[in-house]
Amino acid sequence: MTEERLQYYQTMLEAKLNSYLPEKGPQQADVAAAMRYSLLEGGKRIRPILLLEFCRVCGGDPEKVLPFACAVEMIHTYSLIHDDLPCMDDDNMRRGRPSNHIMFGEASALLAGDALLTMAFEIMSGEEAVNAVGAERAIKAANILAFRAGAAGMIGGQQIDLMSEGRGITLDILRTMDEKKTGALISAACRMGCALAGAGAEKEEAAGRYAWAMGLAFQIVDDILDATGTEEELGKPVHSDAGRDKNTYVSFLGLSEASTEAQRLTKAAVDELDSFGAEAIFLKELTEELCTRRK
Repeated sequence: MTEERLQYYQTMLEAKLNSYLPEKGPQQADVAAAMRYSLLEGGKRIRPILLLEFCRVCGGDPEKVLPFACAVEMIHTYSLIHDDLPCMDDDNMRRGRPSNHIMFGEASALLAGDALLTMAFEIMSGEEAVNAVGAERAIKAANILAFRAGAAGMIGGQQIDLMSEGRGITLDILRTMDEKKTGALISAACRMGCALAGAGAEKEEAAGRYAWAMGLAFQIVDDILDATGTEEELGKPVHSDAGRDKNTYVSFLGLSEASTEAQRLTKAAVDELDSFGAEAIFLKELTEELCTRRK
């Protein structure tokens, strides 16, 4: 069931994302090509899938909230483009291919990320999205995303990450960084799905607790894979965290204890899904799959 539903969601998302992107007109050829390059090639689409599935388990129609799911993926993609830039993590590979700035230059990569960010809010405030769920739910969803993608969330986490390189920090600071840099957008997706379905505050808070545990487990597994995986398996440079003297769960806890912590958090995330009843079986299977992945 997991693979069938994943494929169903991924097929819908690919078609919808493609429909939003500009063609390569003469005035914006590089930016349009750079947007397409990063948004349409590869990626698990986990965040938008979480939005669609939380909407479904709360009684909503996933197809009606596709614009919001696409907006989340655009925000995620813009963050990856900017994260790879020389002024950030300076990574030359992403998903097994040259990073956006390697292909199109730093200026076009920066603009492509900016364009995806602004397009996300254009879509959520557009006629299709508002008519599908009503203005009140559309505004709430956009606010959830804006808050968690901004300085209090994802961007704040990136700032902590940059300031922490080569410096000693505590495990609590590392956890705060990852809650914001990785977990905030996952939390936004889960909460948005509930809000768009019209679920109450209790469901939204349960989704938030799930996202907190799942996001940290996901990041710990990412740290473990960076230390143990190969570039061919992961499609990006490995051992880069150690090379830049970055603080990770592996550097703090070691591989064995980091793995144990990921397992503990995965169980905590799955347990939170009990609030959503039998309909949450796909979410449980997906969570366990993501948090035990090898690439």
